[in-house]
Amino acid sequence: MTEAILMQEYNDKRVVTSGRRSMLVMNKMVAGLTNLGVSLMGSRVLSVQGRKSGEWRSNPVNLLVLDGQRYLVAPRGHVQWVRNLRVSGNGTLRVGRRIESFRAEEVLDADKADVIRLYLKKWAWEVGAFFGKDVRADSPVETLLQVAPGVPVFKIHAT
Repeated sequence: MTEAILMQEYNDKRVVTSGRRSMLVMNKMVAGLTNLGVSLMGSRVLSVQGRKSGEWRSNPVNLLVLDGQRYLVAPRGHVQWVRNLRVSGNGTLRVGRRIESFRAEEVLDADKADVIRLYLKKWAWEVGAFFGKDVRADSPVETLLQVAPGVPVFKIHAT
């Protein structure tokens, strides 16, 4: 884990970029398998229309289900797909040939703790490197609420 990740601020400007080739290769592999219809632990390919170009952009994401409600969590912070989704308000999720359109509703920081906790519980092995050492699935609610501004969460509604 780099010092930059350990020293990061969890605010509305937080963006964690990874220059590690292994992460880039992993994202391409997960997206490729998901496009073929193989979902790895809930993986989907998210497509959102670009806020400036209008072109569709795609990224692999982990679809989280909590109490029957579906969520997209951005462990890297306010990255491009988050900014695009805020502007467009909708997108698609794909697994193989199955493409589902959705409308997104951003979750308030005060309501993110349980979502972040479950997300870390399921995928810490994959996304834990994007958080400081003190942010884990078993962290106190106060810690999760403290990092919430830097971890965008969207509730997904089928259209």
